[in-house]
Amino acid sequence: MFRLTRFLQELVAPTPVRPRRDPPGPVVIWNLIRRCNLLCKHCYSISGDVDFPGELNTTQVIRVLDDLKAARVPAIILSGGEPLLRPDIYEIANRAKSLGFSVSLSSNGALVDDAHADRIASTGFDYVGVSLDGIGAVHDRFRGRPGSFDASIAGIRRLSTRGVKVGLRFTMTTDNQESFPALLQLMRAEDATKFYLSHLVYSGRGNKNRATDAEFAVTRDAMRRLFAVAWADVLAGSDREYVTGNNDADGAFLWMWVKENFPDKLDHMRGKLAEWGGNASGVNVANIDNLGQVHPDSFWWDYPLGNVLERPFGDIWADTSDPLMAGFKARPRTISGRCGECSFFDVCGGNTRVRAYRLTGDAFAEDPACYLSDAEIGLAGDRDRLAVTPFRGLSHEPYRVA
Repeated sequence: MFRLTRFLQELVAPTPVRPRRDPPGPVVIWNLIRRCNLLCKHCYSISGDVDFPGELNTTQVIRVLDDLKAARVPAIILSGGEPLLRPDIYEIANRAKSLGFSVSLSSNGALVDDAHADRIASTGFDYVGVSLDGIGAVHDRFRGRPGSFDASIAGIRRLSTRGVKVGLRFTMTTDNQESFPALLQLMRAEDATKFYLSHLVYSGRGNKNRATDAEFAVTRDAMRRLFAVAWADVLAGSDREYVTGNNDADGAFLWMWVKENFPDKLDHMRGKLAEWGGNASGVNVANIDNLGQVHPDSFWWDYPLGNVLERPFGDIWADTSDPLMAGFKARPRTISGRCGECSFFDVCGGNTRVRAYRLTGDAFAEDPACYLSDAEIGLAGDRDRLAVTPFRGLSHEPYRVA
C-alpha cells in the first residue's frame, strides 16, 4: 500500500530518513468466507452467493488468532466474500481486539443495516473499508446487482453517524474511470476518512477482465488528480487520507510530481520513498483464504504456502524453502527486464509480481502495468508508454447528496 498522504505531509513537516525496516510480522488479510451477496467483475476470490464447503469454523479461527499473535502480526483485515455473512463475525472481531490486533473490516456495505451498524460500532473496528466501482448504475453494473450502490451508500451513512471510521475503495479500469472524480467528491459528501485507489490486479475475475485495465495515460491522469486533491487536503489540515495499492510505480510517479512542484524537497522525498521500498508481498502483507491456506498476498490464491490448520502461521510465513517466498524476501529482489534495470527499483521494489506471473509464467519478470516510460526510469530504450490516445475521460457530473 502506498500511503500518499503521509508522503505529502513530508513536504510540510519532514521527518528523518531512516533505513528500510520490515515490521516483525505482516498485516494479514483474512478471507473468512467466500460467499458474497454481489458478483463483482474484478473479484480476486471469484466469490458468489453460494456456500463454499470446508471453511474454518469459529473454534478454528480463534485458535489461528492465537497463532497470529505469536507470529507478531500487528493488524488483521477481516474480508470475504462478504464477511458480514458469517454469523460469528463479531465474536471473531471481539477476540481479535482482545488480543491487541488492529482490526479492520472489508465490506461492500450493502448489508450494513441498523443492526449491523450498531454491532460494528460497539465492536470497535479500527476501520471499515467499503468498495465502490462508480456512481449509481456504473457501480450496480460492476457489482452485478441493481440497487447495490444505494444500499452501500446507506450502509456508509449508518456507520458514519455512529462514529465509525469509514473509507472508500475504488478499483479503476477503463470501464469505470469516468467515475473517479465523482467518487472523490462523494468521499467528502459522505464524510469518509480514507480513499483507496486500487489498480487492477490480474487475479480471479480481475484476470479475466484484464483487457479493461486502465490505459497508461488514464492512470497517469488519475494519479495527478489524486495528488492534487490529497495535497489540497494536506494544506487545509484535513484528516482525510489517500492511499493507493497494487501499482508501486505510484511512488516513482510522486517523485516526478515533486520534482515539478517542489524541487528543493526532491532529495528528502527520494529518501522517504526508498525507506518505504515498494512492493511488500510475501514480506509485510499476507493472506489467509477461507480454507486456511496462506498466500503471499490476496492475489495469489492459486499458490498456497501451507495451511494454518496443519502448521502454525509463523512457521509457514518464515519458511523460505519455497522459491517464491525466497524471492520475495530477498533484499534486493532479483527482477528481470525493465523492472530490474529501473532507476527507481529501490522505491518500487519491482512492483506487483502476480501481474508478471499471469502474463509470462515468471513471477520475477517485469511488471507489465508499469505506466512510466523508459526515459523516465533511466533506460535507453524507446518504449514510450505515454504514446497512447490523449486522455479525455475524467469528466463526470458531480456527485450530489440525495
